[in-house]
Amino acid sequence: MVARDRATDATQREVAAAWATAIEAAGLPLAGSDGQRGRSRIAFGAPLPVGMTAERELIDVVLVDRWPVWRVREALIPHLPEGWRLIDVVDVWLGGPPLAGRVAAADYRIELGEVEDVVALQRAASELNDARRIPRQRLKGGVTVDYDLRPLLVEVAVDPGPPPIVRTRTRFEPELGTGRPEEVVGALADRLGAPLATRSIVRERLLLDEDVR
Repeated sequence: MVARDRATDATQREVAAAWATAIEAAGLPLAGSDGQRGRSRIAFGAPLPVGMTAERELIDVVLVDRWPVWRVREALIPHLPEGWRLIDVVDVWLGGPPLAGRVAAADYRIELGEVEDVVALQRAASELNDARRIPRQRLKGGVTVDYDLRPLLVEVAVDPGPPPIVRTRTRFEPELGTGRPEEVVGALADRLGAPLATRSIVRERLLLDEDVR
């Protein structure tokens, strides 16, 4: 539905509050706090980490009256939260599954700092794609745990640049968690045998179940 043009320090709760204010200011017949059929009145496809820019994000908005798409668009555009643009509005079936449960993967664009050997970095990306296991560690509940990044990584590639750009698609798994772009960079650095500096991370889009079959 929308895209955020630049990274901010706003939390997900603050972003949701800004969208609620914008929708109410637009006069859209937003559902009450309980929504309809147990659905939240405003639901994001997936949480966005603080400081990350997003493109083509997905937001599920529940209205109590059915408005035509053109009317929703015209009412909302003048009241969009700062830094956001409206890309599209889609009328979806209210009885369908919640948006968050349908998100299966995400595409990221990661701009790196200076890389001494880009060819070696591209080779490291190819090795990750071919690897059967990618051992990593992450903090969970204040404890460092071992996990395998391989089931969460769909693919990774490197555009030589300059600047070099890592493009990766990672999965959202209910049991295994989410493939984090910074972990992909960490795995590349391990393969390369040298640290990699990240300048920016952009979540280019969220993909639903039907997009990755």
